[in-house]
Amino acid sequence: MLRLSQVAAITGLSKTKIYQLQIQGDFPMRVQLSPRRVAWVEAEVQAWLAARITSSTPLIER
Repeated sequence: MLRLSQVAAITGLSKTKIYQLQIQGDFPMRVQLSPRRVAWVEAEVQAWLAARITSSTPLIER
């Protein structure tokens, strides 16, 4: 399980952007651990990253 700060560090996204992507359905949803704690399943975040890498267009060298 990953905390928000860890997810932000791994993905390079801001905390706000992570929540925005969740609302849009474009990022794994957080899991409620307790009334005041949430976390993300690490495997889901890693799968999201892998999908982003796979679907990205290679940069053209100039």
